Amino acid sequence: MRRAAAPRWRSLLAGCALALGLSGCAGVYTAGGTAPATPATAASASGRLDDTPRIAVISAFEPEIVLLLSRLQGARKYSVGGVEFTTGTLQGKPVVLFLSGISMTNAAMNTQRVLDRFRITRIVFSGIAGGVNPQLHVGDVAVPAQWSQYLEVLMARETAPGRYVAPPFITDATLPNFGMMFPRSVETRSAAQPGIVRKFWFEADPGMLEVARGIRGIDLASCSSAGQCLARKPQLVVGGNGVSGQAFMDNKAYREYTFRTFQANVLDMETAAVGMVAYSNGVPYIAFRSLSDLAGGGEGENEMGTFMGIAADNSAKVLLAFLAAWK
Repeated sequence: MRRAAAPRWRSLLAGCALALGLSGCAGVYTAGGTAPATPATAASASGRLDDTPRIAVISAFEPEIVLLLSRLQGARKYSVGGVEFTTGTLQGKPVVLFLSGISMTNAAMNTQRVLDRFRITRIVFSGIAGGVNPQLHVGDVAVPAQWSQYLEVLMARETAPGRYVAPPFITDATLPNFGMMFPRSVETRSAAQPGIVRKFWFEADPGMLEVARGIRGIDLASCSSAGQCLARKPQLVVGGNGVSGQAFMDNKAYREYTFRTFQANVLDMETAAVGMVAYSNGVPYIAFRSLSDLAGGGEGENEMGTFMGIAADNSAKVLLAFLAAWK
């Protein structure tokens, strides 16, 4: 996800509530659209809530997870710190579904929370994103091979009009700058690397990417239920780069800079944070992101309010196909 729900999106949230019999899509979920889920269980002070090895399936906000919840079988709900985690099976695979919340901090916090309370073997993310690569279009689904925190920056001193210089003790601000902003790597620690390591890219799992590359024949939607249609049939693109940051991006110049500097296909507000937590814990991850808009590169106003539903469902469809193919 890339920002909090605007008022005009509320009809979509109401629609998902009507379709699934939910209250704001945040009540007791249904399993497979038929039986009610087991009531929520409060977490204990410490320890796992469930010992079944599961794939963590994450989305940022409600519209991104509606289709996935409608396919979930044997749902059982847990609550940890106000966040609902729903276990069950999806495409025959044991999973736990939850909303990370929008933003890097929420994504990192709740990814660590699911790792602490459940036995997680893999992490997958499904959601919407802004398109950065001019070769991609709204509705396409991108599965990047690596993700970076592109707004981890030095804000440099202006030493002359239009000239910005990094302090001599900051040696990692080597990528091209956008005005005063110089991208930097982030400090990481992990079980494999307990000392501080500065890292820029957080790689998706190669085996999971290989399965994604083998996905064929998905009918990605071109039109919404309201009859709003895309100009072209969406496609699945596996590989390349994705970037994440704390800001909703709707600026043509910064979009062009992001593509030039990072060769990014898409940008969002959560995935690189999830990738960093996955790296720290040694858990493989992958993310599926469908373009809801062009991050400031399209004609007229931002497209997200119009095509968010198509993008959210297209991402979920690819994730479901991935789980069906996963051995």
